[in-house]
Amino acid sequence: MIEKLWYQRSWLNWLFAPFAALFALLTTMRRYAYRAGIFSSYRAPVPVIVVGNITVGGNGKTPMVLWLVELLTKAGYKPGVVSRGYGGKAPHYPYLLHPETTAAEAGDEPVLIYQRCGCPVAVAPKRAKAVQLLVEQCGVDVIIFDDGLQHYALQRDIEFVVMDGERRLGNGWL
Repeated sequence: MIEKLWYQRSWLNWLFAPFAALFALLTTMRRYAYRAGIFSSYRAPVPVIVVGNITVGGNGKTPMVLWLVELLTKAGYKPGVVSRGYGGKAPHYPYLLHPETTAAEAGDEPVLIYQRCGCPVAVAPKRAKAVQLLVEQCGVDVIIFDDGLQHYALQRDIEFVVMDGERRLGNGWL
């Protein structure tokens, strides 16, 4: 239902207007708190590339992550991928994926990325812990952070915003 409302204008959008205003206020305050140093953020010892989106629904983040891994690997880098692991419940965090990892443990997208690219992939609610694991145990020299655009607790060097070229920004509301 949310995706349907997001991509069309409807009188129902007005019902969500107060929530959109509250969301705008809270996200602005949160981002300011990170920028001002009120909330701390982790600076990784290697470059961090974030791939994210600002709209609802599938926008192509996973194919973008796979493409970046391939591009960086061909250029001589050793990339690692960090994800929250939505939909998965790992036995512990941070969790380094291995050939037998299931989607129930790590989420479907991290498992797909691991199987397709073969690079180290780690999931954790606290993504800084996943970065530390990849750097210390796997020797990665660049991190690709899947779906991390609004996760300010991990500093980034480059951000890619992926958007559906046909649906664009949906109804234009928050």
